[in-house]
Amino acid sequence: MAFPTNDDLERMVAPVARTYGMDIEKIRTVKAGKKSQVVIALDSDTHPTLDELEEVSNELSQLFDDAEQRGEVNFGAGYTLELTTPGVDLPLTEARHFRRNRGRKVKVGEQQWRVGPLDAEESHVALVRVNKKAEEVRISPVSEISGAVVEIEFKAPPAAEAELADRAFEDLEAAAAEGKEHK
Repeated sequence: MAFPTNDDLERMVAPVARTYGMDIEKIRTVKAGKKSQVVIALDSDTHPTLDELEEVSNELSQLFDDAEQRGEVNFGAGYTLELTTPGVDLPLTEARHFRRNRGRKVKVGEQQWRVGPLDAEESHVALVRVNKKAEEVRISPVSEISGAVVEIEFKAPPAAEAELADRAFEDLEAAAAEGKEHK
């Protein structure tokens, strides 16, 4: 049996991640000499704690070791398993990414916006910003802004912008319909 592909690993990890209410955001493997490396980024709406990641890591280690003993996978001479969270450099590609980053500043194309709420179906997201002249609201399909990236901020967001991002989707949608939308 060959070294497991990322798809093989995802099939193995997904049931365990779901048990803990987590999503697999990224899997990376590095095949290197005596010790290969398996890095798995997990996240959830409540953001996993170190203790939770350790618990999942222990369960996955046992799962991988058992699968290797049965001859289903082969990690070579050995492997190191690293569980982590995705970090801010993960592009926002799914509705859950926008939901989990509500209130954060993101770069969409060349423009910066603050993530507001999603609609009930999680197919559209409200993006907001406040400039010197007015509040701006943009309602966008999540699929059209896939790839937005969180911008690191070193100070608290402007209060008016934070309040705008905290408003209900329906309120922001109405504001956008009144012509406050920026495209």
